Amino acid sequence: MNERKSCIDCGVLNCHTRDKEYPDFCLTTGLTKEMAEKVRRLYEEEENNKVSVISAQIENEFYQKYTRVEEVVEFARRMEYKKIGIATCVGLIEESRILARILRKNGFEVYGTVCKIGSFLKTEVGVSDEDITRTGAVMCNPIMQAEVLNEAETDFNVVMGLCVGHDSLFYKYSKALVTTLVAKDRVLAHNPAGALYQAKAYYKKLLEEQK
Repeated sequence: MNERKSCIDCGVLNCHTRDKEYPDFCLTTGLTKEMAEKVRRLYEEEENNKVSVISAQIENEFYQKYTRVEEVVEFARRMEYKKIGIATCVGLIEESRILARILRKNGFEVYGTVCKIGSFLKTEVGVSDEDITRTGAVMCNPIMQAEVLNEAETDFNVVMGLCVGHDSLFYKYSKALVTTLVAKDRVLAHNPAGALYQAKAYYKKLLEEQK
């Protein structure tokens, strides 16, 4: 397969350090002037600019000092958000309740939606009976989660462990900006990076060619 090389194949990362030569397939040097200018202008839009500046400030001030939870709180405060939405998996409802308590202690209004809101059956969207034997018949409803938070007019939404794909649909339909606090991994206690750290050891199967 003649796959075009991209950033993931680069060992130079000069776009980060800017002190050496770029590889011949570099996407940075391959950008057209028109695309570069178009994207740069997007950072001039009010919300984009504010997010970019505040994110950089938080990274600089609290690098290796703040947990992700603390960074979310600080970001929301500096963005002057008032109402925070939580889109949670039913399996992380206790963790989401703790997050809600933390946010409320910090002066935010919190509004949460659980993944089974508007409960209906998986078979109603075409899932077969064979595909619900282990995980139950009730469908997760990330689009409804997004729509309910849209209706509640949340300023900022936090994803707590939505399933792969379900989180994608939530991002797609949320009107407010979204950040992910918990990425679901039922095997690794919601630490999906663990499989990458151990890909040459306990999780060698991940590097085997799939047939």
